Amino acid sequence: MFDLRRREFITLLGGAAAAWPLAARAQQPAMPLIGFLDSASFEMRRNQLVSFHHSLNEAGYVEGRSLAIEYRYADGQYDRLPAMAADLVHRPVAVMVAGGPNAALAAKAATATIPIVFESGIDPVKLGLVTSFNRPGGNVTGMYLFASVLETKRLELARELVPKGAVIAFLANPTYPGAETQITDIQAAARALGQEIYILKASNEGEIDAAFTALVQRGAGALLVGADPFFNTRRDKLIALAAHHAVPTIYNWREYTVAGGLMNYGTNLVDVYRQLGDYTGRILKGAKPVDLPVLQPTKLQLVINLKTAKTLGLELPAKVLALADEVIE
Repeated sequence: MFDLRRREFITLLGGAAAAWPLAARAQQPAMPLIGFLDSASFEMRRNQLVSFHHSLNEAGYVEGRSLAIEYRYADGQYDRLPAMAADLVHRPVAVMVAGGPNAALAAKAATATIPIVFESGIDPVKLGLVTSFNRPGGNVTGMYLFASVLETKRLELARELVPKGAVIAFLANPTYPGAETQITDIQAAARALGQEIYILKASNEGEIDAAFTALVQRGAGALLVGADPFFNTRRDKLIALAAHHAVPTIYNWREYTVAGGLMNYGTNLVDVYRQLGDYTGRILKGAKPVDLPVLQPTKLQLVINLKTAKTLGLELPAKVLALADEVIE
């Protein structure tokens, strides 16, 4: 009888001992989970992610130690975003980070309670993401890059590169929410400058090929590529086609110029994602999106790739070179 009771006691003790670590673990708070919803691709976002993580680390959040992140990349296929957003909501995530206006719209449609931190090249008030810049309202805040409204400045730069009277082409993606605004703005700017503008549209790789064929046939002297995450995911293709057809091309982001594009004028995305990381860290610590104003970049940059200019046989005007914030040689 003694041996039986002893065995029962030891078994009970062993079971309790095994349960203690589980109970202790159960009392520890789970790591917060971030949902990273991106209109573009991992390859496009690689450098920005380093900056994003750096800001999170400064706030005390390290992925795999004190933070978990679920990544979803649409690779420029915007119709995939709603399902991706719904999946992240069902996880559920503590914060959703949205890269690009399409991702931000999908995230907002998926949840009215989970905080959302976005970046958008389109005015977020006009897009319906927030009610105002200072008091965003609801569960959404982030950063407005005003990428679309910079098309006029890019047009002025393009005019410096081509002979007077030359046609300048503009490439837009009709599935991008800001495409019509981009086209309207660039046409208005062209009229004001007395510049002939040739509008091209592409939302898949075949249409990109066709657009370059059309601009060559039209004899366009230069090309402007509209701000759009889909184009970002086809960055190398665009740069290769511009080189093949020897068309001076101006882009939005520094990543294009570093990869071999001629030049870009716009916001530094590394700085943008550093700020998104800061806002995400603040929200994880208890801040509310409604109390975090939508930010705008304080600095724009013109980056020029001199090697590409030489390959194109293009002698850049001294005026343009003097404006450059960075020259890649």
